[in-house]
Amino acid sequence: MMIESPATQPEESSEHMPHTGRDLFDALPPLPGFRAEVIEGNLLVSPAGSPEHTFAALHLYNALSPLCRERGWLSAPNGLTICVEGTRDAYVPDYLVVPADCPRWGNEYLSSKVIMAAEVVSPSSVLIDRQEKPRLYAFGGVPIYLLIDPIAKTPTATVYSNITDGAYLRMAPVSLGKPLRLPAPIDYELDTSLFTG
Repeated sequence: MMIESPATQPEESSEHMPHTGRDLFDALPPLPGFRAEVIEGNLLVSPAGSPEHTFAALHLYNALSPLCRERGWLSAPNGLTICVEGTRDAYVPDYLVVPADCPRWGNEYLSSKVIMAAEVVSPSSVLIDRQEKPRLYAFGGVPIYLLIDPIAKTPTATVYSNITDGAYLRMAPVSLGKPLRLPAPIDYELDTSLFTG
């Protein structure tokens, strides 16, 4: 009796296989309940934030919507992607403000034309939001980075601005509940008590 070996599957052409974190990001189907980003060439998938996290981004959106409408800007909480020119890294901030004519790479807004990106720290994003994102957004040329940190020992909101040589030179923290001045081009005093309830 002759036993035949199982038929082998033809190997998929390597030209169709993802080779980089960006290739994997581009090939991903929608991942409900997760956020996918490409950070320094690596694909990072993390769980979506808690309801408190989502509402903090929504409160920021509601606070700045009148200003954005007045100036003809677009803003959105959660889900829009920033593409860093050159590296093609892809960041998904919790809140984003862009000019209405902001150039895009596909569906992603080009980082150097973004007006402001904001992150709300959650237990799964502590290291990235507090330490990595200020460096990454500055490198991408995002003029204002707002970090809302309701889980810090002393809950704070910090605005980063004034980019020089790919780094933010100005960092202005306040305890949540105190007003925080968002610099130009936003030029707005934010009531951070929005994030305490």
